[in-house]
Amino acid sequence: MLNPIHLRTLVEVVQLGSFAGAANRLGYTASAVSQQMTALEQFVGVPLFERTARSAHPTEAARAMARAAAPVFADLDTILEAARTAHDDTSGEVSVVLYASLARATLARVYADPAFQQSGVRLRITVQDPSAAVRSLAAGDAPDIAFVYRYAGSGLAWPPAVHQVNLGPDPYRLIAPAAWQLDSALRERSPAEVLSELPWALHHPGTSDANVIEGVFRQAGVRARAMTHSDSFDVVLDLVAAGAASAFVPSVVARLAPPGVDTFDVPGLALSRDVHALVSPSAPGPSTRVVLAAVQRALEPDTNEPCEERAAD
Repeated sequence: MLNPIHLRTLVEVVQLGSFAGAANRLGYTASAVSQQMTALEQFVGVPLFERTARSAHPTEAARAMARAAAPVFADLDTILEAARTAHDDTSGEVSVVLYASLARATLARVYADPAFQQSGVRLRITVQDPSAAVRSLAAGDAPDIAFVYRYAGSGLAWPPAVHQVNLGPDPYRLIAPAAWQLDSALRERSPAEVLSELPWALHHPGTSDANVIEGVFRQAGVRARAMTHSDSFDVVLDLVAAGAASAFVPSVVARLAPPGVDTFDVPGLALSRDVHALVSPSAPGPSTRVVLAAVQRALEPDTNEPCEERAAD
């Protein structure tokens, strides 16, 4: 039987012109895409690619299959929509995937949300990086909702069958020990000069987040000196609260900072990631809407808490 996942991968390869481009969009490795295309060729029984040592070009047979795939996927979407409609009123459980910082910032608020409590909806939770969540979606092993983030211009993409709900931007903020009194230093000297003198808690080198932040620092003229490397924001917050380091973190993380930590917006040091909810076509409609609304409310600033944020002049 023809594997629809392999067929969708073929469509992306033909559209983007390379295994690497399709892998980037679908959340696979280039090797996984190559293996899928080999399996598809074996099933079809005709060559789909003209391979050389460094490239693979789609044959006319591959292009014909890609053109014919559009109505196939439309029919599959119709089938999935029918299943979702039938499932809407029969399920009170929603499976969700969240990345660690969003889970840390929102789950307690979601469970304390009166509307969520009254709904009776049950959550089945997995904490997973966005790239891994997208790979699960592409493989057809989809949760009802996958919460992901991506930076502007990044290559992270997801299957077109999922419904994308935009939850808004998550801008980065500078956090530092209050005892350092950075507000006065940032008013008197250039931000690049001040920030280059600080010890930093940074992501591990080579990770996607580290690469993005390194580019922002470079553009702002900041030479960040790493005191430690950690991908755990809980560890980073503890280090900043202890007076050991500064950090550049998303707003959902900065708002979890304990007493003794100042938060700044620094001119020239601008970065934001966009937060999305990717809803499976088979997700239970009413229960899914309850969860989405609760997460959106959890992301709103708490107006009952004193605001400790400061803007550097």
